[in-house]
Amino acid sequence: MTAIFDFASIIVETVADVIPIAATIIGFQVLVIGKPLPNPKQTAVGFIYVILGIAFFLKGLEMTLFPVGELMARQLTSPEFIESQATSEPLTWQSYGWIYLFGACIGFSTTLAEPSLIAVALKAEEISGGAIQAFGLRIAVAVGVAIGLSLGIFRIVTGSPLYLYIVAGYCILMVQTAFAPKLIIGLAYDSGGVTTSTVTVPLITALGLGLASTVPGRDPLIDGFGLIAFASLFPIITVLGYAQLAELLARMRKRSL
Repeated sequence: MTAIFDFASIIVETVADVIPIAATIIGFQVLVIGKPLPNPKQTAVGFIYVILGIAFFLKGLEMTLFPVGELMARQLTSPEFIESQATSEPLTWQSYGWIYLFGACIGFSTTLAEPSLIAVALKAEEISGGAIQAFGLRIAVAVGVAIGLSLGIFRIVTGSPLYLYIVAGYCILMVQTAFAPKLIIGLAYDSGGVTTSTVTVPLITALGLGLASTVPGRDPLIDGFGLIAFASLFPIITVLGYAQLAELLARMRKRSL
């Protein structure tokens, strides 16, 4: 019975979140445009699917992905595990190799599963007429998140100032933007935003806080946060790099013909 009540509460919360969206769409359609809503039955059924889908998705994350991910983060960042893997005393940044790998893997895999990224990638492929491949875009974004999380974990371990990495990243980004194909610039910047969504953020936050609480000399409040910024910035860099590389290869193929 408890599980039923919990799921019912998730549905109620989802309905409360979806109602403003439905009210905005219907309100503008009827009051501003002045026309009735086309296919009202189909639209109503679609909203029901959306509510049930989001509710099942959130319940599934709550039951499986979040607990397992947080458990892995706590175990990999525990002093006992890190000391057992260390080859030198005192501990150095090299002693946290498994944490870097876990951060990269969890960032890559969760980004591929992000519903918002999948939606953006499919829409980009549709609008571009296949010039932008949805799967290639998702891979480029996932690689960026993986690199960003590994670098963010390195920052926590070493205690480096956050702003140095962010400033350096945006300097690279500005140079890339000046030379990147115009077709991909807006999409690349949007791709950085959609990575910080339902699946990725809780796991990244748990990893950052767990690591900052176990590394000697780190404050979870000061050092534990900031990983999400890396997960937003570096996908933009990798997507722009992916587009620039594709453009370069296309030019090389034309020259060889």
